[in-house]
Amino acid sequence: MTVTWKVVCLDSTKTVGSLTDVVDTIHWTATKVDGDYAGSQYGAVQISDPDSSSFTAYKDITEENAVTWAKTAMGSEKVTAIENNLANQISKQKTPLTSTGVPWS
Repeated sequence: MTVTWKVVCLDSTKTVGSLTDVVDTIHWTATKVDGDYAGSQYGAVQISDPDSSSFTAYKDITEENAVTWAKTAMGSEKVTAIENNLANQISKQKTPLTSTGVPWS
């Protein structure tokens, strides 16, 4: 069971110094599937302004780039917490702690 990270949207600032279309916020989803059970989480993270020497033009950004930037901005502890939360969601689906309904038909 691996976690799939996707980027759903990039927010950018039109001009930062000499750079154009500079991504400043990454909106992401993380999903984990185990058979019929799934956990998911949505979030957004701000990233720091890029160094002009390592700037990636907006049109050249790949989803892989954006996922890496988002995870870096969050830090490994936050990424691990998100991935653990997905596993907990699935665990609760497999073994519910509560139920609803009535005892009669």
